[in-house]
Amino acid sequence: MKRRVVLALSAALALGAVTAPLATAAPAPPGPGVVAPATGAPDARALAESLTGLPDADATAALVRVGGSGGSWHGSAGVRDLRTGRKALENAEFRAGSTTKVVTAAVVLRLAAAGKVDLDAPVQRYLPDLFAPNADAFRAPVSVRQLLNHTSGLRPGTAFGPTFEEAYAHRFETLTPRQVVAGSVAEGPAHAPGEVQEYLGINYTFLGLLIERVTGRSYAAEAERLVLRPAGMRHTYFPGTDPRIRGPHNHGYQLSGGKLLDVTEWNQYDRLAGGDMISTTADLERLVTALFKGRIVPQPQLKEMFTVPSGVEGATMSAGLQRYETPDGHVIWLKTGSRYGYNSVVGATRDLSRTLVYSVNSTDAKGRDMNPTAERIVMAALRNLA
Repeated sequence: MKRRVVLALSAALALGAVTAPLATAAPAPPGPGVVAPATGAPDARALAESLTGLPDADATAALVRVGGSGGSWHGSAGVRDLRTGRKALENAEFRAGSTTKVVTAAVVLRLAAAGKVDLDAPVQRYLPDLFAPNADAFRAPVSVRQLLNHTSGLRPGTAFGPTFEEAYAHRFETLTPRQVVAGSVAEGPAHAPGEVQEYLGINYTFLGLLIERVTGRSYAAEAERLVLRPAGMRHTYFPGTDPRIRGPHNHGYQLSGGKLLDVTEWNQYDRLAGGDMISTTADLERLVTALFKGRIVPQPQLKEMFTVPSGVEGATMSAGLQRYETPDGHVIWLKTGSRYGYNSVVGATRDLSRTLVYSVNSTDAKGRDMNPTAERIVMAALRNLA
């Protein structure tokens, strides 16, 4: 099969969602003296080759973990920072971006299982004060489920600016989730609830505030109690207004004006339940494994993570995840994430026969085109599926 990747995947790694199926390449035949991987096993040779040449113009480092019933592979390449050129840390912490939404969805579904949240209830019931300033515009109820699967019709909300340069100038300032939500409410809905599936972080900003309202505890505390601790994610946390990555990490860089700016330190509290998490590839692998095995969210709530809304044209997103079908019929459930300096992915087949986690220190993490290193990793990771 001719090598190709759907362009929507390229945009997804910048925007945090994909809107079309993945396409994979047929593995090249092994060279002389090279043993082909067993059916279902990760293609170690292809994965190692996907990381060659770092750092380059597109990425300064990359961390990868591929696992499943057929075996596992992990590796890293690139540098820890451009100033010293030290080797990249394979177990480094990184900004996980919108993969945070997998954790948030799991928290909400656990609260639903405990009877504290009704997925069919309007979010206006839980957060009436937030909608009060523009109540007339929100007469149509927006259900909790519609927030989870991005069919709420809400608008994005307040931000420091649409360009990197504007956001960079405010990187040490604090924008609270309530301020973000206030901006969305003031603008009114873009669509009637349930009509259109549009990936927007505002849905999960509302969910983070909903979690705090129904539990009386901070979002970070509930995420730790209900998801991180049960999954064994010991190196994952939410920094809040702290701009630093606390543990060992590889620096992130963004190309701007022909120069690479170090964007490692950045206050991202406004993203909170939608993208503020710091994690490791090993921890995200633990998350997807525990989650898909039913160790975090009980049935029937777990089905929400593998159910795309019906009757919505082009819908691919579920609660916290997104569905992709490869040309040979394999279905992958995954979540992408991007913060300046960092691209990430966490995903797996439903039966965990193949898992994939990576973090790529992209020099244009929110660009419209897929990072070439990330593309090579995806192509290699999806080879040889059983």
